Amino acid sequence: MDIKSVNYQTDTGFTLFQKNRNQANLEALAEEFESMFINQMLKQARDSKLSDALFSSDEEDNFGTMLDQERSRSLALNLDLGIAEALVRQFDKNKND
Repeated sequence: MDIKSVNYQTDTGFTLFQKNRNQANLEALAEEFESMFINQMLKQARDSKLSDALFSSDEEDNFGTMLDQERSRSLALNLDLGIAEALVRQFDKNKND
């Protein structure tokens, strides 16, 4: 099985799917989806803050957004939520039909 490296800076889930449709890239695509799911959870948690901080600014919001993206990628790789595995099982089942 040919495993290609994933550039998380430029590759999105859709571009990964277009490049190759083999098992390794299906797993990378599933991990990317799990990362996007975690990112949405972190974004909602950040947006639901009860009050503004004393020194809040647009720059701080931008930095928080970038930090959430990196945290979500790290969590998707290191924390097993089962979303990626469920997607791989579902699409493998559909591929064999």
